[in-house]
Amino acid sequence: MAESSMIRAPSASPTRRAWRRFRRNRLGYWSRIAFCVLVVVSLFAELVSNDRPLVVRYDGQTYFPIFKDYSEKTFGGDFEANTDYLDPFIRERLSTGGNWAVFALNPYGPKTLNYFAAEPNPSRPTRANLFGTDDRGRDLLAQLLYGFRVSVLFALALTVTGVFLGVVAGAIQGFFGGKTDLAFQRFIEIWGSMPELYLLIIFSAVFAPSLALLLVLLSLFGWMGLSDYVRAEFLRNRQLDYVRAARALGVGNWQIIVRHVLPNSLTPVVTFLPFRMSGAILALTSLDFLGLGVPPGTPSLGELLAQGKNNIDAWWISLSTFVVLVVTLLLLTFMGDALRDALDPRKADQDPTADTGGAP
Repeated sequence: MAESSMIRAPSASPTRRAWRRFRRNRLGYWSRIAFCVLVVVSLFAELVSNDRPLVVRYDGQTYFPIFKDYSEKTFGGDFEANTDYLDPFIRERLSTGGNWAVFALNPYGPKTLNYFAAEPNPSRPTRANLFGTDDRGRDLLAQLLYGFRVSVLFALALTVTGVFLGVVAGAIQGFFGGKTDLAFQRFIEIWGSMPELYLLIIFSAVFAPSLALLLVLLSLFGWMGLSDYVRAEFLRNRQLDYVRAARALGVGNWQIIVRHVLPNSLTPVVTFLPFRMSGAILALTSLDFLGLGVPPGTPSLGELLAQGKNNIDAWWISLSTFVVLVVTLLLLTFMGDALRDALDPRKADQDPTADTGGAP
């Protein structure tokens, strides 16, 4: 009697197994989808919240005010100034005589002042301003949408910069070791003892506030925490057999670092990405709250929190900003927890589909 052979499905790659473990964490998986949707909506905020129409049909011609400025005379006004599309006269001209205009869902931009609010500013939520206005008369929903975009893009830029510097510093320390590692560690101890907040205050007084300046200053200190984890991974991986084999074959140090050691040392880097973004968003919000962040006039969640503190009766300012911050940080935290579980080698040992490639 012939022995029956069992055909096993090919084993899935470690990346596919990690992705399956990430998807099994429903909270982290759906948090990723929700966060991506919010980011995409904020990137196209001009199509969602804008005081200019997306397209105008007037006197048989088509205009696109979202991309180009038009004077009032174009639409029957008396002045050469740029058209105020919230002016009742212009609204009437664009809605009569076969003319029409398509406005965004929220007809206010981040700097648009509502001169026709029924209450003094800050005004409470109404049908015209769903989330109310701030103390300058700007629509709060537009401020939150554009402020969220500024925070996320700044956090992404700060995270990428910090990760790059941290990986480079940690890789050099961990791979070469010895005096190189000792010199870097002493430098990190000295640099880490610098008063970061005092430096921010000094530079904000000397230079005009800008996102670029803030990015540079925070990047100078944001790489040190990650470099320790990368250094530990390199110290462990440089002693493994595949690194010794590459050295025996005459492969250069930098080729070993980039092609062999680095891909196997990125687990802590990927795991900490959402948490680093959370920290960057909190840092920008805190600095804006203290008046040390973005230039005046830039949509900012920290500025809205400061307005909420200065206008205690305007509860809608503090509440809506707080909800946006909490939801954003929770989504990033859930994503980070899911990534940590997906890349945990102990979880990989418990994965029932690790050897079968997902086959039952």
